[in-house]
Amino acid sequence: MKDLKIGVIVESFRLGLEDGIKKAAELGAEGVQIYASRGEMAPEDLTTTRKKELLDMIKSNGLVVSALCSEMGGFIGDTSENRQKIDRTKRIMDLALEMETDVVTAHIGVVPKDTSIDGYKILQDVCRELGEYGEEIGATFAIETGPETAETLKGFLDSIDSKGLGVNYDPANLVMVVGDDPVKGVYTLKDYIVHTHAKDGIRLRPSYPEKVYGNVPEDYVADDGKPNFIEVPLGEGKVDFDGWIDALLDIGYRGFLTIEREVGDDPEADIKLAVDFLKKKLEK
Repeated sequence: MKDLKIGVIVESFRLGLEDGIKKAAELGAEGVQIYASRGEMAPEDLTTTRKKELLDMIKSNGLVVSALCSEMGGFIGDTSENRQKIDRTKRIMDLALEMETDVVTAHIGVVPKDTSIDGYKILQDVCRELGEYGEEIGATFAIETGPETAETLKGFLDSIDSKGLGVNYDPANLVMVVGDDPVKGVYTLKDYIVHTHAKDGIRLRPSYPEKVYGNVPEDYVADDGKPNFIEVPLGEGKVDFDGWIDALLDIGYRGFLTIEREVGDDPEADIKLAVDFLKKKLEK
């Protein structure tokens, strides 16, 4: 299997936490990523007993937690709101360690190309604090790719230089939103990749990252009502999965390819297709 593992985001099934975990195991996944910024895994709603019950259930189904997701809509905006998001992200990082993973993923907003503006400094300050906390407790805050090119994200991460920061590499986001090369991007971000999403898509026209990754998502639609991109089942879009997997192996990545399916009427069928698709790729 080329030393890579297949995971699934539990929420992609739209079945609830426990049924989603069981379904991931049934379809042949080895790990699960779970949203902790909302729903049944939100840290403020979990007792010590419930955390143990969930971890035991995950393990009893032959799975591990690949990562938790702390998605809260980005950090460019009101500083008091950012303070609340930072503190809550730290609680999710604490929870991740209790669930026996050291990776927490999230979009942070769009990293500006202009490094001199306030928005760039705001994101630097936020991520520096989360990176420092990650170093302190032994966890990684992994920024998801998509709102900017791999080169821009690398420059941003280099400017902070924190061992507690990493990348959750989503090749489809790079294809769909900014038209970046997801194979080349692996090499660009090779020092930071700690987790990946396996997703596919097609870019229909130039997108507006600030709109796609704003605090209030608008269904990936431009002002004229026409979509900028579409997410499709694995193998039906523009992601070069052979090249992507080979590049990940080439840089020494041996972690999870975690399937994310955000659209579609039959997520279970699409995820099963994705698991089978990835298994075939990894068996080559």
